[in-house]
Amino acid sequence: MKRPLVWQTATVKAVRTETPEVKTLTLSLPGWTPHRPGQHYDVRLTAEDGYSTQRSYSIASEPERTGEIDITVERIADGEVSPYLDDTVVVGDRFEVRGPIGGYFVWDRSIDGPLLLVAGGSGIVPLMAMLRHRAVAGVKDPARLLYSARTNEQIIYGQELETLARKDGLTISYTLTRSQPAGWKGYTRRIDDAMLKEVSGPLGRGALAYICGPTALVEVAADGLERVGFSAERIRTERFGPSGP
Repeated sequence: MKRPLVWQTATVKAVRTETPEVKTLTLSLPGWTPHRPGQHYDVRLTAEDGYSTQRSYSIASEPERTGEIDITVERIADGEVSPYLDDTVVVGDRFEVRGPIGGYFVWDRSIDGPLLLVAGGSGIVPLMAMLRHRAVAGVKDPARLLYSARTNEQIIYGQELETLARKDGLTISYTLTRSQPAGWKGYTRRIDDAMLKEVSGPLGRGALAYICGPTALVEVAADGLERVGFSAERIRTERFGPSGP
């Protein structure tokens, strides 16, 4: 029987800076329940005058971590929620959340076969939950991540991704669309059909693809994967925030 979603009070356990505009909050949950990688939580903030607003944030952590979750928040300058979460929240603060939510854009070890992940900007967040779960669960099926960011400094989870890339069967490719550091060996353009074909080719057309990022990137990548041989049924998409490469 599916349990009803209820609001609960989360306590901020840790705050970690990922990039100049992105922070990860570790939230301790009294009503924690296991999630599937790709799901999200709603966050609700209520002011003293009673005004409240809420936003949805993907879970970045793997379900094997009990009692808490990570959400990774990109600061949107004119946003109502992200500036507070990124600029004001400190360890010990409390606010309301409910989740986990979502059943379509999810992946876990029960889904066999090659895995292709395509991320733009902060669209990496739900895909990171999948990669963390994959590593902890010891999944050996091949997986490939194509991650598009504007600059090297805007790659979220950069060091951890490099560690994960040394795990069994995971290959990571980056494309930096605005500027690249000296000696850069990755891609230097927006995602296109040729890039998708090159990255996905070793997985075969039986791979399951997950694409998350700004709407324009998601549409280009999804249409491009179909053009290079993926069936629409093997492509799952999620639009994620206003930012991207």
